[in-house]
Amino acid sequence: MVSLASLWLPIVLSAAFAFILSSVIHMFLTYHRSDVTGVPQEDQVRAALRPFNLPPGDYMIPHAGSMEAMKSPEFQEKLVQGPIAIVTVIPNGPISMGKSLVQWFGYCVLVSVFAAYVTSRAVAPGAPYLGVFRFAGAVAFAGYGLALLQNSIWWNRKWSATLKGVFDALLYALVTAGTFGWLWPS
Repeated sequence: MVSLASLWLPIVLSAAFAFILSSVIHMFLTYHRSDVTGVPQEDQVRAALRPFNLPPGDYMIPHAGSMEAMKSPEFQEKLVQGPIAIVTVIPNGPISMGKSLVQWFGYCVLVSVFAAYVTSRAVAPGAPYLGVFRFAGAVAFAGYGLALLQNSIWWNRKWSATLKGVFDALLYALVTAGTFGWLWPS
């Protein structure tokens, strides 16, 4: 069995490689540009929402509040009238990427720690590259990608955006798996 402490280098490097790859994907490649679109008459929609001073959070429109209320004729009529929306409100002001980038790197490290843990329990020291690659890659893919499917299942996110995120997850998993296979202790 391989100790988790002996895997600190592949953990940190695989997280860094996934982080760099995600930066390349989102800054230089264009396939995520259609993930979200603007609303028609955006200025009017923003002006209509502004007086409500919505605090940051996730909102459902219309919102029933209970299973019983969802069955009411009034709520059913709201669904028919529309619009039905799920809205995330973020704080006003310039968007700072710093906090999100730090959190993303922390998440990359977390996925790599789990990949290291499972692989270290399943693969012996000196194992062949592909044996390490298979375990680390499967765990990393699960960590990066499988939970994204819930966004389309439950929150009606466009399947195209979700599947692009799952594709990104596959790329991050391949980088993670390759790093673990390369640096696996002998």
